[in-house]
Amino acid sequence: MKNRAWASNFALLVASAGCLLQAQINDKVAPDVIFREMSSLPGQAPPPPATANVIVQLNTNLAGSNLGLIQAYTRTVTSRELQQLVQDPNVKYVSRDRSVGANLEYATPTVFGGSSLAAASSPWKGRGIGIAVIDSGVNPHEDLKDGNCGVSRIVYEENFVPGESTTRDLYGHGTHVAGILAGNGLCSDRGLPRTRRFTGVAPQAHLINLRVLNAQGSALDSTVIRAIDRAVRLRNTHNIRVINLSLGRGIFESYKNDPLCQAVERAWAAGIVVVVAAGNRGRENTAGNNGYGTIGSPGNDPFVITVGATRDMSSVGRHDDVMASYSSKGPTTIDWIAKPDLVAPGNSIIAPLAGASTTLARENAKDITPLSYYTPVPVAWAALPSTSGNGYLKLSGTSMATPMVAGAAALLIEKAGMAGITPDTVKARLMKSAAKTLPASSTFLQNGVSGTIQNDMFTIGAGALDVVAALNNADTAPAGKRALSPQAVYTCQKPGRNCVAITHSPGSVFAGSSVWGNRPVWGGSVLWGDSVLWGDSVVWGDASQKGFSVLWGDSIAWGVSVLWGDGGGLFPTSVLDGDR
Repeated sequence: MKNRAWASNFALLVASAGCLLQAQINDKVAPDVIFREMSSLPGQAPPPPATANVIVQLNTNLAGSNLGLIQAYTRTVTSRELQQLVQDPNVKYVSRDRSVGANLEYATPTVFGGSSLAAASSPWKGRGIGIAVIDSGVNPHEDLKDGNCGVSRIVYEENFVPGESTTRDLYGHGTHVAGILAGNGLCSDRGLPRTRRFTGVAPQAHLINLRVLNAQGSALDSTVIRAIDRAVRLRNTHNIRVINLSLGRGIFESYKNDPLCQAVERAWAAGIVVVVAAGNRGRENTAGNNGYGTIGSPGNDPFVITVGATRDMSSVGRHDDVMASYSSKGPTTIDWIAKPDLVAPGNSIIAPLAGASTTLARENAKDITPLSYYTPVPVAWAALPSTSGNGYLKLSGTSMATPMVAGAAALLIEKAGMAGITPDTVKARLMKSAAKTLPASSTFLQNGVSGTIQNDMFTIGAGALDVVAALNNADTAPAGKRALSPQAVYTCQKPGRNCVAITHSPGSVFAGSSVWGNRPVWGGSVLWGDSVLWGDSVVWGDASQKGFSVLWGDSIAWGVSVLWGDGGGLFPTSVLDGDR
């Protein structure tokens, strides 16, 4: 796989519905560009040629490119047209317009160092910072209004779902994410005594609702790219400094050619921190990989902050937290980037309900949080003045952990104020300050199946989100340096636990500096220095021959057959219930 050779002709794959024609032309064409050619019955006219919807990336932008952020355009082509297209020297790469899926009571105090008082008393609440929620839409909710419950903090809304015009959240995912990001907990008041409050990480930030996921929680690459482009264009208008992407899909090529990755890199270069869900495939073991190598796109990009999920164990302290078994693990396929970058609470998170009729609410009706959970007074919803835009839902996944980190990024940016702070400094501070308190391993039980999670660097990254420590960190990425996640390299001829080294790009802020260090930093005997994240020698949790061949060998065509989640989405059904 390291030296992928493309056939000069097309490979015919037999299928029951006809023939699958796989475009294996040259390095310019992604491996999943496939044409379904239908056979005609005797006496019938030949069917029209099969087509594929593709994204064409260019070396030089052309007038009329509808994905200008990445110098690209969408097009429907036949196999013959594709052959002609790639002869154009201005064509850089052609990929399929793929399907992308949607990937606080205790969680917020946990990321504030285990103190609900620290979260409530912190002067930094995201005031004036715009966070773009590129998701299934954000519905009006009391928790997303200002402190007087009067004015909505959703300052801009736009729909990108083809053929639709509404910006409302029909799936029920984006509103939940927005509440984790910026909910202020006012819904639980309702004029009644309260016992619990569900407050987001940046409760005064304003939100930019860019709807890309339909009612089934899916979208196309091109749809997400257009929304990212809009966030970049509106950066100054609404001070958009953070993009939250609780979505993703499988990896089909290097991040250097992946159109989603190219889009998030453009946003990063524009001064916007991009935070992405790692994915929910950590329990996957179909190839003997024990969940390793399951990070999705665009979380595989070394620029962005990729987030895995922990279980807060329904306590405000971090002392008992463990990894969620479904949280995807690195290294990334094809490029072997060390991911995730850090982890945050994502299991059984209670956050705003978009509405009882949304898809996720219907599928998880038992997880709609009743009024009795957070008020001591037995009052039915119907007895309240209005129940529209109220209520909460419990969901689990790296989608829920991602806004924890995105909200923390907003706080760091707010604190920097007029002095400013770059996305690379935000990423470096969050990773450097991450708590190293997770145990070396933990066990889980889900649907009668038990297992063990090894908490190595490919599982928990730099550690668990610690907002207070990040706010107290004053390190700055030097001008011209990038906080690129390193690449993992397997160094042994035979499998072993100490056979993985990491390498840094020359332009990385971590290269040759004490931020990463030169000594091993993982495992029970590791001592963390004042500024060390991890070293050049890494203890890896899977030393099996099978795991070695799957992750590092040449026999597996990663990305070609690997999809993300159940039906290509970020939410396998079993994940919604969380770990038990």
